[in-house]
Amino acid sequence: MNEFRKLMLVALMSGTLAGLVWFAAQYVAVIPLIERAEVYESAAHHDADEGWHPRDGWQRSSFTAAATVLTGIALAAILFGIASLADQRVDAKKGLLWGLAGFACFSLAPALGLPPQPPGAAVADLFSRQLWWTSTIVATAVGIYLIARSRSWQLKIGGIACIALPHVIGAPAPAGESVVPIQLMRQFIFASLGASALFWMTLGIVGGLIYRGLIYHRSAGGKTLDTPEKDASA
Repeated sequence: MNEFRKLMLVALMSGTLAGLVWFAAQYVAVIPLIERAEVYESAAHHDADEGWHPRDGWQRSSFTAAATVLTGIALAAILFGIASLADQRVDAKKGLLWGLAGFACFSLAPALGLPPQPPGAAVADLFSRQLWWTSTIVATAVGIYLIARSRSWQLKIGGIACIALPHVIGAPAPAGESVVPIQLMRQFIFASLGASALFWMTLGIVGGLIYRGLIYHRSAGGKTLDTPEKDASA
């Protein structure tokens, strides 16, 4: 239970910091594009009743920051929970690799079929998108694991097949027409993926440092793990 608490502390600390970095990147590069896209969307659907939403300014920024930080904590718990279950010794360097793997699973692979879209862009049915997105994450994670951990070339080929399978099946096609310019949509895709990549790298490095300090340097049977042995002459 003590180790579980430490793991949750790793997720809380690293997820909060990485989430704030993610929000900062979104505030600079992504949110301005969303605001531009909303102008086109409002012009095309000026009679639509969207219900309550946060006001522009501090209220909207606060809600976005809170949601981003909470998402960061949840993703940190998933990432380092898997690392703990796999009995991996994570430090800053290996944490970066884990973060890049998380980016590949949660952002890059799904974006190949369902790229991030600003308001006003044509999208597929919500359930279809969620199903394909979730399946792609799982298939990519399994594929990366098989490629990285298996010594058998057959299993490595199976890993490649897992990564490719969702894209062979194909993502659900969008319905309707987009009301935002294609150039704005492209800028939004690259800005969103860039912000996501920054988040995952920050999460991996910071989380790896905290993970190493809290998880490895624990006492077991009177000895401290992952610490240099004292000089016998001392």
